[in-house]
Amino acid sequence: MTAADTRPNMRQRLSRLVAPQQQVHAEAEHVTAVRLGGTPVVDLVPRHRATVCGTLRSVILRPRAGVPALEAELYDGTGSLSLVWLGRRQITGIEPGRRIRVNGMVSEVNGQHLIYNPGYELVPRARD
Repeated sequence: MTAADTRPNMRQRLSRLVAPQQQVHAEAEHVTAVRLGGTPVVDLVPRHRATVCGTLRSVILRPRAGVPALEAELYDGTGSLSLVWLGRRQITGIEPGRRIRVNGMVSEVNGQHLIYNPGYELVPRARD
């Protein structure tokens, strides 16, 4: 594959100009997530281990059965994945807008993909 093969052609460039901003952002997020070695959220299979890359959209403290639980929503351009760290009130670096790479066993609860206590790696920002 040459550099010319990876450059967008005229039709792709024009489609980006008229595409909704949300779609352009989703495509860019997906390309970055795959480049960083992540499996797209849309391709996750429950009861299988996976590595997923994306940006944290939200981080909240939501107790579960009286135990603190830090919940985060990871978005990779194809969908969202819930991350739950049981017994944690906060984790340094886990904040909205942060890009991370997580790995763990994928579960499905009420149709939503979820990973409990994932291993994680903070991905450096371009300006870091």
